[in-house]
Amino acid sequence: MSSAVLRISLVILILFPTFLYAQQEDVIVLGMSAAFKGPTGGLGIELYRGAMAYFSYINEKGGINGRKIVIKAYDDGYNPIPTIKNTVKLIEEDKVFALFNYVGTPTVTRILPILKSNSDRNIYLFFPFTGAMPHRTPPYDEFVFNLRASYEQETGGLVENFIKIGRKRIGIFYQADAYGRSGWNGVRKTLAKYGGKIVAEATYKRGAKYSDSFTKQVEILRNAGVDAIISVGAYAACAGFIRDARNMKWDVPIANVSFVGSEFMINLLLEEERKTGVSYTKNLINSQVVPSYEDTGLPAVRLYRELMDRYNPLPPPDLMEKDYKILKYSFVSFEGFLNAKLMVEILKKLGKEPKREEIKKAAESIKNLDVGIDEKISFSPKKHQALDKVYYTTVKDGKFVPIRDWSDWKK
Repeated sequence: MSSAVLRISLVILILFPTFLYAQQEDVIVLGMSAAFKGPTGGLGIELYRGAMAYFSYINEKGGINGRKIVIKAYDDGYNPIPTIKNTVKLIEEDKVFALFNYVGTPTVTRILPILKSNSDRNIYLFFPFTGAMPHRTPPYDEFVFNLRASYEQETGGLVENFIKIGRKRIGIFYQADAYGRSGWNGVRKTLAKYGGKIVAEATYKRGAKYSDSFTKQVEILRNAGVDAIISVGAYAACAGFIRDARNMKWDVPIANVSFVGSEFMINLLLEEERKTGVSYTKNLINSQVVPSYEDTGLPAVRLYRELMDRYNPLPPPDLMEKDYKILKYSFVSFEGFLNAKLMVEILKKLGKEPKREEIKKAAESIKNLDVGIDEKISFSPKKHQALDKVYYTTVKDGKFVPIRDWSDWKK
C-alpha cells in the first residue's frame, strides 16, 4: 500500500465516525420493518404514510428540539425471517433510536427475543400494528409499548355482541400462524365464559392471495351450521373468503378484526360487485381499534385529514409496487398517525439531548394525555397498552361506518 493511500485510509478511519455522528445528531431515526409489498403490503404503506403525515408536520415546525424525525423502513413481506434480519440491521448498522410501527403478529413475535437480548442497549418497540398477546405479557411486555387494544379484546367484544343477539353458534376462519391463533384464543376464551365453544374452524396459509379459492373453508363452516363467523386474517384472504361465501349463497354475518385493513378488503369486494352484480358487502362487520376517520368531531381526525391532504407522504419508491394505489384515508393510516402523535409526545419528554436509556421512563410518565380522540392515554411501568376501547363498524354506501344497533343481525 502506498504512503498516500495509507494516509487517506487513516483519515477515513478517523473521520468517518465523526461524519456519521454529524449526519445523525440533527435527526431522530426510528426503525420500521413491515410488509410493503405482497398480499399485505398495503398495511405497511398506509401505516407509514399516516405516521409520516404527522412527522412531516412536526419536522416542518423545526422537529423535536431542532431534530427532525426520520423513519428508516425495510420491507419484510410479512415474513418472520426477513423481519429478524431487518431488526438486526436497524439495531446494529442503522443504530436507530427506537423501533416503531412494525406490522404483524408472526413477525413481531419473532423479534421479541432480540429486544430482550438487547435490554442493556435500551432497544424498545413502539406501537406495533398487532393485537397479539406475547408482547403484552411477561417476559416481553416491558420491551414493547402498544397504542391499540388486543385481539382478545376485539374478538371478545365481537363474541359478546353476537351472543346478545342470539347468534351463539360461532365459527372462526383464521390464518394458520401466531396471529390467527391469537384471535382464535380470544374467541375460545370468551365463548367459554358463556358456557359455549367454537362450533367449527377453518384455516388458510399466510400469504394467500385474493385469487385463491376458499370454497373448502366456506363448506366446513356452513356444513357445521354456524350462524356467525369471526375472521382473523389479512385482507386478501378474508376478502376471498367473503367472496366465495356470498357466491355460494351464504349470507351469514362475517366479522373481521382490525388487522384485516378494512379499506383494502372492501375495495376488493366492491370491485367484484361491479363485475358480477352480486352483493359482497352485506352483513359485514369489522372491529376497529381507533375511532372512525370520518368522525370529524374529533380534533385528531380533523388534523389527520388535513395533514394527509397537505403532505400525501409516500414510502421510498423501492418499497412500493408500481401499481399500488394509495388510500386517501384509512383506519390503518389513521392508526399510524396516532402512533406518530404519541411518539412525538414521548420524544419531547427527552429534552434537548435525547438518550435511549431514558425513553422507557419517558414513555411510562405519559399520564392522561389527550391526543384528540375520545380516550385519554396513560402508560406506567405495569401498563404498556394505551387504549382498551374497541369500535365496531359495518358497511353502508361502500364504506365502513359505526354500528348503532346490533339488532340488525338478530337471529
